[in-house]
Order: sequence, then structure tokens, then C-alpha cells
Amino acid sequence: AQMYRRFGSRVTLIEMGDRLIRRESEDISSAVLEILEAEGIEVRLNAECLRVEPRAGGIAAGVACADGSPHVEGSHLLIAVGRRPNTDDLGLDAAGLDTDARGHIRVDDALQTNVPGIWALGECNGRGAFTHTAYNDYEIVAANLLHGDPRRVTDRINCYGLYIDPPLGRVGMTEAQVRESGRPALVATRPMSRVGRAVEKGETQGFMKVLVDAETQLILGAAVLGVGGDEVVHSILDIMYAKAPYTVIQRAVHIHPTVSELIPTMLGDLRPLESVG
Repeated sequence: AQMYRRFGSRVTLIEMGDRLIRRESEDISSAVLEILEAEGIEVRLNAECLRVEPRAGGIAAGVACADGSPHVEGSHLLIAVGRRPNTDDLGLDAAGLDTDARGHIRVDDALQTNVPGIWALGECNGRGAFTHTAYNDYEIVAANLLHGDPRRVTDRINCYGLYIDPPLGRVGMTEAQVRESGRPALVATRPMSRVGRAVEKGETQGFMKVLVDAETQLILGAAVLGVGGDEVVHSILDIMYAKAPYTVIQRAVHIHPTVSELIPTMLGDLRPLESVG
């Protein structure tokens, strides 16, 4: 869980875990932390025994952290504790629909439920919690029902944007997921300080990173944390959907001066992903 506290122009972010954005690789998490702190946002990690109490003119959150003040005071408190689908009052039991422990409606690869003639789209099915995945759910169901086109959810490549400033664009597997898969892989990174467009705009925070299967030469995942990252990453995503080797984009000629033009350059610096531990 995360809590955001605003006091005038000052913001404190409280995180119960030992790092931010646990779904991401540690280098991405650390870079985001640096970006937030550079904006004047105080970050408190490893918060435990959270509690809240009123104070004159505001509110105080007890964080019981090992370092720093045990209390954070401010004027407002925003708590982010995750989401659950609003399916409790839909009468799913009467319809005989199966749900999981969190209330998501169970669906197959074509988004059909266990009851013939009923499909579940969007956040209620637990197969994605984004606008773009919800719309793709509609496309999958429409293709199967109306066009005889057997589209599947498992054909979808995970992708999302994290809208800090600058944004993070993420596609495919993280480094941690690639390591867990045990497959031989290649990795390449490039700091935004070595991207001309970022330098011109004076926004050199962040970096680009790509992971490639060493045997098939297919791109496994990528992250672009930096100016335009949520747009730039789509050039990699499209190559992944095409199931084309990374050499296709490495040999492409991109327009100068853009952020995308450095993706082929980055791919020219691939090296073996070393094991950890």
C-alpha cells in the first residue's frame, strides 16, 4: 500500500515495501525514486504499523520507520490500497458464474465465462486493469462472435505506462521475469543523457533497456523511462507482435533527432545477461 501526503507544496510518499514499484526491476524502481526525490518528494520506505490521527489543521500518519521521524504530518491524506472488481451486487451466483477469491469473473482465453452465452470484459475479469486492455477485450469478443476470428487473450503482450514525469513505457517481461524463466538472454541499456532529443529538451533523467532471447533473437521485454517513453516503446512492441528478430529494428533507419533513433543503437550494444548470486 502507498500513502501520499500533501502539505502545501510538499509531498511525502509512504511505502510499506523496501522499494517502489515492486512489479518493476530494481534499476527502474531506483531511477523512479531518484526522479521523485529530485522533484522534492520525500519517500519513506519500509513503513510498518501504519496509523492515522487528527492534528490541528491537518492529519498525521504514524509510520514506525527504522529511520526518520515516526510521524508524517500534513493537510491531506491519499491512500492507495489496490482495487477489487465491483461484482458483489451483480447477482453472479444466480447466473451460476464462477469468480475467484478477489471477485474477478473467471473467463477462458476468448473471455467466455463458464456459462454459455456470457462473456466478461474489462476489469471485472482480472485479465487486465487498463483502458487499453479493456478495449482489446471488446475486440477479442467481437472478433470471435461476429467475424469468426479466433482471437485470444494470451496473444496479448503486457504493456503499460507509468505516468510520472518523465513517463515509463513498459512492454513484455521485466529483467526479473527473464531471469526467473532461466532462458539465456541478452540485455542492453542506454541512459537518456546519451539521447540527443532528451538533451535538447533538458530532460535527461531515466534510461532505455531491452531484453532479448539469446537463441531466438526475439525481444522479450523493454522499458523506456524518459522523455516520450510511453510513445517510444511502441516501436519495440510492434516488433514483438510481429515475432520478428531484434535485428529488424536494429537495422532500421529512424528519423533524427528523436528518442526512437537510439533504439537501433542500443540494440547494437547487446551483451549476455549475467546471472545474479
